[in-house]
Amino acid sequence: MKLKVLVDNNTYIDQYYFGEPAISYYIEDGDIKILFDTGYSDLYIQNAKKLNVPLKDISTIVISHGHNDHTGGLAYLKKSGAFDLDKLKILAHPDTFNTKMIDHLEIGSPVTKDELQHFVDLKLSRTPVNLSPNLIYLGEIPRVHAFEDSGPIGKCGCSCHPLEDDYLMDDTALAYQTPKGLYIITGCSHSGICNIIEHAKKVCECNTILGVIGGFHLFECSPRLDHTIDYFKKNQIKELYPCHCVSFNVKAAMHQVLPIHEVGVGLELNWS
Repeated sequence: MKLKVLVDNNTYIDQYYFGEPAISYYIEDGDIKILFDTGYSDLYIQNAKKLNVPLKDISTIVISHGHNDHTGGLAYLKKSGAFDLDKLKILAHPDTFNTKMIDHLEIGSPVTKDELQHFVDLKLSRTPVNLSPNLIYLGEIPRVHAFEDSGPIGKCGCSCHPLEDDYLMDDTALAYQTPKGLYIITGCSHSGICNIIEHAKKVCECNTILGVIGGFHLFECSPRLDHTIDYFKKNQIKELYPCHCVSFNVKAAMHQVLPIHEVGVGLELNWS
């Protein structure tokens, strides 16, 4: 499997791509080409051109959750002309396109479910979906670790329900299976990075975790971080690529115990 970072908060010296506080990854597994999240703007399309990523070959866009730093790029699917809309599918949790608010500010997808269904094949699933023989969409993540209970972020709702506390039940991730173990690909891990990994183990029937890339939604050095580091150590995770919604202080604390790798636009990973 090949993964290229099209959008991240960080950029590298001497690699002249643009960044924004968001995520978008291009993923290849054999002939299957997938986009994981679309960032906040059309930046993923601009960077894809510079990185020679063939967006017209993409068969599926997977959305990790409904916040606009992961869904914002959906607004450019039609007008960019960068995608083959006749074959394009979008896969997400059923709650992804609900209204999402924080402090009276709209933070959800700029494109509604109904709008998307007019021009792409939209699939909404709470349960795991095989994207390729090795790549799995994990669906809704069970919350099993008490230390990862971080409370709601804003409000959410839809036309048939009033706004209520948003616990980001739409948050999901990907797992990539290899003969040696699993790699995990996350958006923000609002459901908890350790919860995601535990769910991936059950779905894939494999207890070996080789690596993780994505946001962990960790900003403070706290007991939760201590538990998370202990969990990573216990699982002997060798390749850690924390990014996006992980603060510098948290990365520094992790690196004291576990080697972590820098993530930036243009990073390419090859896992097998």
